[in-house]
Amino acid sequence: MLLVDGSTGEGGGQILRSAITISTIIGKPVKVTNIRSNRKDPGLKHQHVLTIQLLSKIFNIHTENVSLGSEWIRFDASKDNRFNEYDKPVNDVICADVGTAGSIPLLLQTLIPTIAISQKDVVIRLSGGTDVKYSPTIDYIKYVLRDAYSKIGIIFDIHVLKRGFYPRGQGLVEIKIRKATDLHPIEFCNFKEVEPNIISIAGRLPKHIPERQIGSAIATLEKKGIRYFKHRSILENAESPGSSILIYSASESGIYLGADSIGEKGVKAEIIGNRAAKKFIDDYEFRACIDQHLADMLVLPLSFVKGKSRYKISRITTHLLTNLEVIRMLNSIEYHFEKISENEFILSIEGNPVI
Repeated sequence: MLLVDGSTGEGGGQILRSAITISTIIGKPVKVTNIRSNRKDPGLKHQHVLTIQLLSKIFNIHTENVSLGSEWIRFDASKDNRFNEYDKPVNDVICADVGTAGSIPLLLQTLIPTIAISQKDVVIRLSGGTDVKYSPTIDYIKYVLRDAYSKIGIIFDIHVLKRGFYPRGQGLVEIKIRKATDLHPIEFCNFKEVEPNIISIAGRLPKHIPERQIGSAIATLEKKGIRYFKHRSILENAESPGSSILIYSASESGIYLGADSIGEKGVKAEIIGNRAAKKFIDDYEFRACIDQHLADMLVLPLSFVKGKSRYKISRITTHLLTNLEVIRMLNSIEYHFEKISENEFILSIEGNPVI
């Protein structure tokens, strides 16, 4: 059995997500202890419980101690114990509710690579939070992660049927994940100046809110000499009032930069737009090809790709280092950082393929 200490490094939920993903794909049981021990509210949250339950259903995996607040779990993904794996028709949809405004994007960070690399076609309809704090927005998943994953060979389609903002959530997203039959290494190291797109969303708020978010973001970008390509201001259906903004580039030249920000009660729309723009500038001005959050999300699928993958980032975060070390321990990858300048690094990953 694989043993993972959830207090390793930054001690967050990504350790759990990486552990159960690798366990499912390679077919070895894992026990994760000290789950999210470095957080003020340690243990499993709603999205972690549902993620584990969904993987258990799809792959017929026996689990122990999976409940809200649990600080350890056993996830028995041994192939000997996985009889009658989920094998319903492609048109059949699995439905699940994260509960309140629990993050749908965080669930998808686990479900997408696990299902695709495990050679399954699955359609899932999730209810919960689409645009919430401490999580990428659903637009980030749709416009940044999807394009970057497609270059590896992981393909999914995503439809946002309804927005879910804090506190009520109740957003609705349908995602179709396809089996990944051929995984490819990537080389995203040649920075080119890009003109980002901007998407500003609001639900149950006046039209001027998303427009003001855009105006502030554009002004902040232009001060740094960054021109935008196009922008969209959209009012959508939602149970709770809320807003979000995403500034992103997803280009064929290999520049995948995304920066989002979530509207907050009592915080001006201009501040929300400015925050997203500053986050985009943080990676752009140091000529990164991959933003700091996507840098984390690429590690796991690339750990199953034959050959060496390389991508350029602007910083080495504790979150990234923790994820690399956990995946190295569980899936025997090799990785290396090449320092180009004070804020320019190239990360190389040599994977351990399973297909």
